[in-house]
Amino acid sequence: SIKKIKYFIQVNIGNEPQKNGIPINKVIPFIKYCINDLKLNIIGLMCIPPLDCEPTQYFISLVEIARTHNLKELSMGMSNDYECAISNGATFVRIGSKIFNNN
Repeated sequence: SIKKIKYFIQVNIGNEPQKNGIPINKVIPFIKYCINDLKLNIIGLMCIPPLDCEPTQYFISLVEIARTHNLKELSMGMSNDYECAISNGATFVRIGSKIFNNN
């Protein structure tokens, strides 16, 4: 049997040049391309908001994009903002430094 791999699309939610991910202005056609043309099992979106800003607006933006495309999973939030991410709908968080650096 063939295992159907689950994918997240990384969104450059703050359009930061130093970060990877699909630019916010190209994410909708990219989601459609991945699902409809490539037949990938896209289950959600992921982002890392800019560090120097309050992250809520970025998390809300990602939630809206995910809902529009019926994507159930959201990987957003890291050790410094995971509580905000969870309160805005994150289903996955990345808290490595909180665990390993005792922060």
